[in-house]
Amino acid sequence: MKLLVINGPNINFLGIREKSVYGTQDYDYLLNMIGEKGQQEGCTVEVFQSNHEGAIIDRIQDSYFDGTEGIVINPGAYTHYSYAIRDALASVTVPKVEIHISNIMEREDFRKVSVTAPACDKQIYGEGLEGYLTAIDYILSRKTAE
Repeated sequence: MKLLVINGPNINFLGIREKSVYGTQDYDYLLNMIGEKGQQEGCTVEVFQSNHEGAIIDRIQDSYFDGTEGIVINPGAYTHYSYAIRDALASVTVPKVEIHISNIMEREDFRKVSVTAPACDKQIYGEGLEGYLTAIDYILSRKTAE
């Protein structure tokens, strides 16, 4: 199985930005954690990160053609206003999970609104970096059930 994990703006600054919110583990730690999960599950996991909306849209669109079978996406701040990313997500029919490291429901009001979640099958938030693993498990369970 081929999975794609997309990280949006500032996720590459894990361990640097707002440690009280996002924790002290850095982005390399997240990449290693996801890589190990892929090995354990016997699947290929590509991780893509960009601070640019268009690059994220391009990668989602490319996934339509490259055999991707599931997408985990942390759109970062684009969650709250990028209808363009929402539309790109809606264009691909593989299982999709939106992930947030922090508990967005306990933060500022604007963070409680996601325009991208309705284009996904599930939203996970507040589980820290482990939420990525939960999202991968969800996609794998969806593919197994088919």
